[in-house]
Amino acid sequence: MARTLFDKLWAQHEVLALGGSVSLIAIDRIFLHERTGSVALKSLRQAGRPVVDPGRVFCTMDHIVDTLPGRGDETRMPGGRAFIVETREAAAEAGIRVFDVRDPQQGIVHVISPELGIVLPGATVVCPDSHTCTQGAMGALAWGIGSTEAEHALATGTLRVEKPKTLRVRFEGRLAPGVTAKDLTLALISRHGSVGGNGYAVEYAGSAVRDLEIEARLTLCNMATEFSAFTGMIAPDEKTFDYLRGRPYAPRGEAFERAVAQWRELASDPDATFDREILIEVDELAPMVTWGTSPQHAVPVTGVVPAVQDSGTASEAYERALKYMGLEPGARLGELKIDAAFIGSCTNSRISDLRRAAAILRGRRVAPGVRAICVPGSMTVKRQAEAEGLDQVFRDAGFEWRESGCSMCFFAGGESFGARERVVSSTNRNFESRQGPETRTHLASPETVAASAIAGRIADARALSRAA
Repeated sequence: MARTLFDKLWAQHEVLALGGSVSLIAIDRIFLHERTGSVALKSLRQAGRPVVDPGRVFCTMDHIVDTLPGRGDETRMPGGRAFIVETREAAAEAGIRVFDVRDPQQGIVHVISPELGIVLPGATVVCPDSHTCTQGAMGALAWGIGSTEAEHALATGTLRVEKPKTLRVRFEGRLAPGVTAKDLTLALISRHGSVGGNGYAVEYAGSAVRDLEIEARLTLCNMATEFSAFTGMIAPDEKTFDYLRGRPYAPRGEAFERAVAQWRELASDPDATFDREILIEVDELAPMVTWGTSPQHAVPVTGVVPAVQDSGTASEAYERALKYMGLEPGARLGELKIDAAFIGSCTNSRISDLRRAAAILRGRRVAPGVRAICVPGSMTVKRQAEAEGLDQVFRDAGFEWRESGCSMCFFAGGESFGARERVVSSTNRNFESRQGPETRTHLASPETVAASAIAGRIADARALSRAA
């Protein structure tokens, strides 16, 4: 019987069918962070239960940790130090590997997991974080869970999961210069809605996906949760295997070659049937930017705020979004002045993202009055960027250059942009007050963020690339 990639991974990890569409699923990797990790570990300890297999559990300091140079345990979030200290102590007691504040391998969980080879093709990976779907780009079954589920997974190595339906999204064609994986996912969500993937495990496929490098695939899968999908995934291929070879936690030598032989089987069968399919032709896609307060409120960077009938949004939500963002129908995105620009997050903070942004910034300066910040996704990315001189490009252009962490993707770390400030951001969510109380966020690719910082308004990076 022909099977999808998701069906293969589900079958390999199904411990017991519990009735209906619910099964007990074996969990290969658990990742914790300081915002929720201490909660699960403390609850487990209070219940008198040990972590069943500490070697499969990892923890990082990324959500609350400060990203300013010289940082320590203190954060700008009131009470944030307690989260860090308590997570550190609980993880040490449980025998869990912690990527601590000053660890050279510290970083955002969804950046360092593939970077270190912790997530592998065919593995099940969970984390108390909705963007765990990022890691499906490696051919894994990865999804976000709550702290209570994390406690159960830590104690038993399993989780009770309701099986989702399957959806294949095919991106066919060739991306034009300046169009990125971020634009693919924003185009998908804008066309099919922020709940378009609800109840589905999404497999991204097609010629455009095969052409993407691994870090771009991670960006694409990252925003499956903004599509309301259970997870997003991409079948592993030679690019995946080459990326993983030599990573610290990946198999080595003959073990790696044996693993690759198994990983090659992790693809949907040619005649596999999906519950639903979506086709998007990418040849004519342009860089995207959001205008409202949902990732589905996205249009080409050269476009305008749509009329309500063209927005794909209910009238009440549409009016609320316009009011919050201080916009009117027909307003040109390219005429909107910005107060700040942010490059970072688990969506777009990898070395390839920074290289592309730096190519736009080189020899140019951020517009007067614009605060610009770049936060590498891991300390490894930061070191690599500095070795290539990218940090100096960002600094010379007028960007703040930070330590790694989630930072101002949201203001849980206690740092935020100002009320009603307009920010163009490489992050994944533009919800009300996501980056600060009443802050107005426009999502875009790193290139668009860099170009906008220079122009002092939302700008099309392709114009600067042609002028270079």
